[in-house]
Amino acid sequence: MPSREIINLQVGQAGNQVGEAFWKMLLAEHGLDHDGAYKGSDPSQLQRVGVYFTEVEHGGSQRYVPRSTQIDLEAGVCNRLRSGPIGRLFRPDTFVTGEPGAGNNWAKGFYTEGAELIDPLLDTIRRQAEGCDTLQGFQLIHSLGGGTGAGMGSLLLSKLREEFPDRMLSTFSILPSPKVSETVVEPYNAMLSVHQLLDNSDLTICIDNEALYNITSGSLKIKSPTFPDLNELVAKVMCGVSTSLRFPGQLNGDLRKLGMNLIPFPRLHFLMPSYAPFYSSASQAYHGLSIPELTQALFDRKNLLVACDPRFGRYLTAATIFRGRVASREAEVAVHDLQTRNSQHFVEWIPDNVSVSLVSVPPVGQKLAATALSNSTAVQELFQRTLGTFSAMYKRGAFLHWYTGEGMDPMEFSEAESNTQDLIAEYQQYQEASANDEEEYEEVEDQ
Repeated sequence: MPSREIINLQVGQAGNQVGEAFWKMLLAEHGLDHDGAYKGSDPSQLQRVGVYFTEVEHGGSQRYVPRSTQIDLEAGVCNRLRSGPIGRLFRPDTFVTGEPGAGNNWAKGFYTEGAELIDPLLDTIRRQAEGCDTLQGFQLIHSLGGGTGAGMGSLLLSKLREEFPDRMLSTFSILPSPKVSETVVEPYNAMLSVHQLLDNSDLTICIDNEALYNITSGSLKIKSPTFPDLNELVAKVMCGVSTSLRFPGQLNGDLRKLGMNLIPFPRLHFLMPSYAPFYSSASQAYHGLSIPELTQALFDRKNLLVACDPRFGRYLTAATIFRGRVASREAEVAVHDLQTRNSQHFVEWIPDNVSVSLVSVPPVGQKLAATALSNSTAVQELFQRTLGTFSAMYKRGAFLHWYTGEGMDPMEFSEAESNTQDLIAEYQQYQEASANDEEEYEEVEDQ
């Protein structure tokens, strides 16, 4: 069976740094060294390696080259990646960089600097797409707070949507968080990005630095977490989410199946990822892990990679992915029991709304692990937070001249604001919906 390929796109500083952690983890899982040569011993490692890697003959030996494009409006981060430990892994022509940088300005990334770079970038992506047999889609790694990942990332998504309308577009989007702010204009950049993600992404997996800090300092007991520590957590989730695409397992999934089961309404495609187990290396020896405990942890706020509380919302759908030696009956029973015990947190008008997939290959250095993606109405908390800080600045017109100076229409700000308000209202409406209120749905359809 041919691999259904995914093209990875990492945009901006955060995108490239998370991307580097992701590729390092992927190499380890597939038994590849830093040059892409196979050093493993388990045949299942190579069975579906083609999802993310292209196989190349080089000097009589096989090499596996990532199907990835590294993009930034300033060359610094890409140059560091190039000269770093896995720099020789990537094809040299897949680094696309600009000169001046986006200076944390979404409009520069979307309208001016980013627009100048978009044509050579699309050429690079087209070349990668032409080398695929059955391209299933793209995954974009970016942050929403800065200029390049947010602005140029949004521009790239809209172009991909035009050019590959029938392919899945999934994003790993790092949202600004209240306690860990990089720049004062973050709320502007994030709101303008969410406005674009609503229309152009099929699946957006939300991550924020605050939740990552809480996990690294709380569960992993790292005293002062650095960005590489945080990026490793994101990479774990990315590897977990893509496990069923990369390894043979029961219920082999692809991006479209994942979307099909998780997204009941096209606009509500913002997912909350969680991972288990998280514990410090020192305490690893003292933890025995049962499947029910693992399942419980996936739905525990402490294991979520976004700072919001699922107890204040309801789950529309969720997908759980177990890795390691897990009996399918055991996993299904554990998930079913959890749902029964917490039935008030799951909407009752979508039956069987938690899917279970199993992959026998565990992550490197672990016996068992699990990842979940949840579509919960609690995610509105993220948007409300950003909207609050956005509106406070916008109604006073603070910092707007930086955006309008790049030729941006101020109307776009109010459109982004009202689009996000609508999104929050939609989540709220489905949170309050119960199985017997048909009249409401008829009203919605009439609109």
